[in-house]
Amino acid sequence: MKASMGHLRDLPKSQLGVNLENDFEPKYIAIRGRGDLIKDLRAAAKGADKVFLASDPDREGEAIAWHLSYLLGLSQEDKNRIEFHEITKTAIQAAIKHPRQIDLNRVDAQQARRVLDRLVGYQLSPLLWRKIKKGLSAGRVQSVAVRLIEDREDQIRAFVSEEYWSLMANLQAAGGKFLAKLLKKSGQKVSISSKAEMETVLEDLKGKEFQVSDVRTKEKKRLPAPPFITSSLQQEAHRKLSFSPKRTMMLAQQLYEGLDLGKEGTVGLITYMRTDSVKIAESAQAEAKEWILSQYGMDYYPPEPRQFTSKGRAQEAHEAIRPTSALRTPDSLKGILSRDQLRLYRLIWERFIASQMSVAVMDTLAVDVLVSDYLFRANASTIRFPGFLAVYEEGKDEGDSIDEEQSSLTLSILPGEILKVIKIQEKQHFTEPPPRFTEASLVRKMEEEGIGRPSTYAPTIETIQTRGYVVKEEKQLLPTELGEIVINLLKEYFPDILNLEFTANLEEKLDLIEEGTASWKSVVGDYYTPFSITLALAEEKIGKVKIEDQISDEICENCGRNMVIKMGRYGKFLACPGFPECRNTKPLFEEAGLNCPKCSKPLVVRRSKKGRKFYGCSAYPECDFVSWEMPAPDPCPECQQLMVIKSSKRQKKMVCTNRECRYTKVIEEG
Repeated sequence: MKASMGHLRDLPKSQLGVNLENDFEPKYIAIRGRGDLIKDLRAAAKGADKVFLASDPDREGEAIAWHLSYLLGLSQEDKNRIEFHEITKTAIQAAIKHPRQIDLNRVDAQQARRVLDRLVGYQLSPLLWRKIKKGLSAGRVQSVAVRLIEDREDQIRAFVSEEYWSLMANLQAAGGKFLAKLLKKSGQKVSISSKAEMETVLEDLKGKEFQVSDVRTKEKKRLPAPPFITSSLQQEAHRKLSFSPKRTMMLAQQLYEGLDLGKEGTVGLITYMRTDSVKIAESAQAEAKEWILSQYGMDYYPPEPRQFTSKGRAQEAHEAIRPTSALRTPDSLKGILSRDQLRLYRLIWERFIASQMSVAVMDTLAVDVLVSDYLFRANASTIRFPGFLAVYEEGKDEGDSIDEEQSSLTLSILPGEILKVIKIQEKQHFTEPPPRFTEASLVRKMEEEGIGRPSTYAPTIETIQTRGYVVKEEKQLLPTELGEIVINLLKEYFPDILNLEFTANLEEKLDLIEEGTASWKSVVGDYYTPFSITLALAEEKIGKVKIEDQISDEICENCGRNMVIKMGRYGKFLACPGFPECRNTKPLFEEAGLNCPKCSKPLVVRRSKKGRKFYGCSAYPECDFVSWEMPAPDPCPECQQLMVIKSSKRQKKMVCTNRECRYTKVIEEG
């Protein structure tokens, strides 16, 4: 068995590689650095009675097999292509018994995508070099990703906050206390938009009787989430572990390739991590069943092994991401894996095990309380049977709705019961703009819109940051001035490239090619012809775009010029405008608005080598104070030590850094 390590032939990097005069005929060459591998594979093929090509069972894999067939001198009439969707003994044996010819329709679908991406990228990027500056790039996927971030920023800028009020009643029933929220008046939803309106409602309620009008109980079942695919793994690792997509994929690659487990030797711990399928091998389900029954018993296993259905245009070339053995628990790998490897493995293992467990059963209660013609409602739920929740619960993104439920169902409340009012709590709110994308929520949006493939999410997000189109601040993605200039130019002259429907429409055309009902060269021509006309028009109409550097008050100590603010991979920095004669650069520090608790000099915002923000003293290296969290303006009232500000989705609080004190004060609640 030999590995090709992916593609061995591709379009050349140094030229377009597509013959525009000969019906988009691609020019394929051996990839530089793969010569020895090709030689080794050819020698192995010559010494074999039969060669099987077992690359991934998707378009990309079919193209790899086609290129291999050419390089190894195999006949395309031969039935030498095998495919399997899980790496198990039975699946591989079945595949070898049923070889087939290479599916040229699948190959053509991949060629169409590859050629079109090359035509767009290799002709659009040089236009940006000439019109804006060297080193820029544009592409069918990365440009749409930047557009999503830019559009979200436009929504935030245009957002006008509106005032609204909520009203909660803290009520005493015979069985205990509970909170009820004002919902309706005379059957219509209540909308309170000012303090004056709230005071009118409070006046209406004054002295009125609070009476239970209805009590409803219901059983609610919760299904477990499916096992991970590439996009859901990247999202959940960001939510629960604060990993970037790049870091998640790097760690997953290590778990997939295998790690030394001592007596067992080197073992691959998870299945392939670039997948859009949620299917699971029967052998894996059997192991999961064995573990669940041994640890929790029959009640925690469903009547039938649970399978999930993939969404949309999933090619399903692989299984879902799961542990190679459900019996290899995370705890058994402590001390063997690194901290982050173990955290990611635990996430994958728990998600898979939970996906094979029984549903969770919740008891829900809704209590309606009438006060004259006002309706208040209290919702509560408790877990009657935890099912899969005993192992794992899926995380939520910022902006996802969270049910306002009380967790207690101990109250015994009957319709008609008169309630005692302990307190009426009115609260002012303001509507908030949509949240900026995080790397996780951008992956989710790209997946929803059909932009890119599982293998492209992480490199796309890295590329748009490396190119300086987007920066990450406090885990949020913001467009830079350069990003806005590029996207606005593309919006004006190349709207199809940035159109979300363009990508979805292309995927439909690729499906038609794969089905054999469309010619790949015709599909490429349909897209390229209007693009080439627009390209020529843009070349003629777009003038040189000059990006003016912001001049700072900082003087270059080498040549005396005022330094300018530039954007780098990790944010803004100071550079001498005399480049290349003077190459002086230095960090640009943003003042934190607080003084150092150690020496009273101003604190500044700094960044680590990995781009993570932290707070340090401006007098460094004379003063070495640093803090990952923003220091609070005042010391701890209990011990006079440093307080820092910690934020979560639900609240912001000040916490004392003295481990023996740990005084905490909530600043605001969500």
